[in-house]
Amino acid sequence: MSYILVLYYTKTGATRDLAHHIARGVEQGGMEAKLRTVPEVSANCEQSAPSVPESGSVYVSKEDLAGCSGLALGSPTRFGNMAAPLKYFLDTTSDLWLSGQLIDKPASVFTSTASLHGGQETTLVSMMLPLMHHGMMILGCPYSEAALLKTKTGGTPYGLSHLAGDKSDFPISQEEKAIAVTVGKRLAQIALKVA
Repeated sequence: MSYILVLYYTKTGATRDLAHHIARGVEQGGMEAKLRTVPEVSANCEQSAPSVPESGSVYVSKEDLAGCSGLALGSPTRFGNMAAPLKYFLDTTSDLWLSGQLIDKPASVFTSTASLHGGQETTLVSMMLPLMHHGMMILGCPYSEAALLKTKTGGTPYGLSHLAGDKSDFPISQEEKAIAVTVGKRLAQIALKVA
């Protein structure tokens, strides 16, 4: 069965929570959602983290990425950019780029930030760049989603975003949830059309 890979990195859980809402939308759109994460990047020269996380989503493999029908890629904002662990994983995918395995697959991006103007849109764009190099089709959130015009926290036409607060304790708003479901559903529907 084909699936949408919902790949994310999270430090406090906010981006993971967004991923679960996107996955719900993917399933409403008629496809399976496969949730995956990436391990921390360590400054140690030897591997210090287990190959399987103790809890939460399973770590992604390049096979998960190569075999997906579409991708939702999420990261917290780090100085207006994606977090290093996610970038580190993407930097290992040049073999998929060389073989063109991701060409014409739909993709969407999502983020969470501590502050409202903390780089949501630049982070989303930073995640789009490697996906465009892979030849993926970038999907945003259309303004037909009414929550996009009502949100006072997160949500952009570039992709889903969430205002988590400086302690990452702000709940995902109703508007953010609606946008997440719309993004996931649209991703699944476009992937089915492309297939």
